Amino acid sequence: MEDCKTYTISPADRLSSVSEYYFSRKLKEVAAMNAAGKGVISLGIGSPDMPPSEETVETLCAEAHNPNGHGYQPYVGIPELREAFARFYKRWYNVELDAKTEIQPLIGSKEGILHVTLAFVNPGEQVLVPNPGYPTYTSLSRLLGAEVVNYNLTEENGWMPDFDELERMDLSRVKLMWTNYPNMPTGANATPKLYERLVDFARRKGIVIVNDNPYSFILNDNPLSILSVEGAKECCIEFNSMSKSHNMPGWRIGMIAANPTFISWILKVKSNIDSGMYRAMQLAAVKALDAEADWYEGNNANYASRRKTAGEIMEALGCSYDKSQVGMFLWGRIPEHYADVEELTERVLHEARVFIVPGFIFGSNGSRYIRISLCAKNEQLEEALKRIKEITI
Repeated sequence: MEDCKTYTISPADRLSSVSEYYFSRKLKEVAAMNAAGKGVISLGIGSPDMPPSEETVETLCAEAHNPNGHGYQPYVGIPELREAFARFYKRWYNVELDAKTEIQPLIGSKEGILHVTLAFVNPGEQVLVPNPGYPTYTSLSRLLGAEVVNYNLTEENGWMPDFDELERMDLSRVKLMWTNYPNMPTGANATPKLYERLVDFARRKGIVIVNDNPYSFILNDNPLSILSVEGAKECCIEFNSMSKSHNMPGWRIGMIAANPTFISWILKVKSNIDSGMYRAMQLAAVKALDAEADWYEGNNANYASRRKTAGEIMEALGCSYDKSQVGMFLWGRIPEHYADVEELTERVLHEARVFIVPGFIFGSNGSRYIRISLCAKNEQLEEALKRIKEITI
C-alpha cells in the first residue's frame, strides 16, 4: 500500500491580521466551566432573550405553510419588506426613503459591513474606526485589505468624536468612517448636533459616514437617524437591524438605507455573495416593523428593570457609570486599584461564576471599563448580584 503523502498547507495571509473573535474564544471557556457544573451566569453577549411579538411569530408559522413560499427570493428583498422599512423610517425617524431604490435588506447588519467595505474600499485605502467600537469594524476591514485608522472616543468627551482631532488628521486615503450611535459599548446617545457635524465633516472631506443604528429603540425616548439631517443621503449610509429592537437576533434581518447609487454598488457585491432571505421570515418581519408603540414600551419596561439590577452590580464592583446611557448594555469604569480590567473580570468569572466583558476588546480606550449585558432574566441578574456581593472586591 502506498504511503499517504503529507502536504503542508498554509492559511491565507489575511488571517494573520485577525484573531479569533473574543466571544468565540471566551464562550468556549464558559462552556467548559458549565460542563464541569460551575453554572456560570453570562452577562456577556447582547443577544435579546425575549421573543418577538406574538403576531410576528404567528405570521412566520402561517407563511411557512404556503407551498409556494420556499423558493429563492429576490436579492433586493420582497417589496413588502422594503415598504415596511420605509414606513418604519418615516414613522419613527421622520425620514423619507424610496422603498424601491434607497433600501437594501440584509441577512443581518454584520453582513452589511462586509458588503459596504467591498463596495467602497480598495486594498490599502483607509477606514476610520472608533476606539472603543464594535470589533467587527476592525477585523473585517483588515481581512479585506483596508488600513484601519482609529479615532478616539473618551469619557471626557461624552464618547463623541473629537472633531478637532479629526480635522488635524491626514484623511487623504480615507474612504469610510464607521460610527455607531446610540453607541456600543458606551451607551452614549445620538444627538441632532452630532449627526449634523458628522454630515458636514463627511461632505467637506469627501468621505462616507456609515452609521450603525441598531440600538435606538432600547431605553431611549428619542430615536434618531443620521439620514434626518439635510444632505445626509449624499454622503451617509445607515444600517439598522431587527436583532435588538424587535428581539430577532437569530432571524438575521437587517437593512441599509442610502442614496440609490450607493445602494446599487452594495447590491452588486451582495448579489455575488449571498441570496434573498426566506419569504416567510420577510413577511413576519413586516409584521414586526408595523408594531405599535406599546410593544416597544413593554419591551423597554423589562430592560428598565434589568438595568436597575445591572447598576447595583456595577456599584457592588466599585465601578462608576453614566446613568444617562441608552441601549442594552451598561458600561462602567473599574476602580483605580485594579492593575487592569481582567484582574477584575477574571476574578468575577472564576470566583463569582459571572461572565462580564472586559472593555479592552472594544479598543484601548476601553481598557479600564467593563460592559454588562441586559440580555439576562431578572432572576439571573439578581443571582449574579448575590454572587458578586459574596466575594471580596
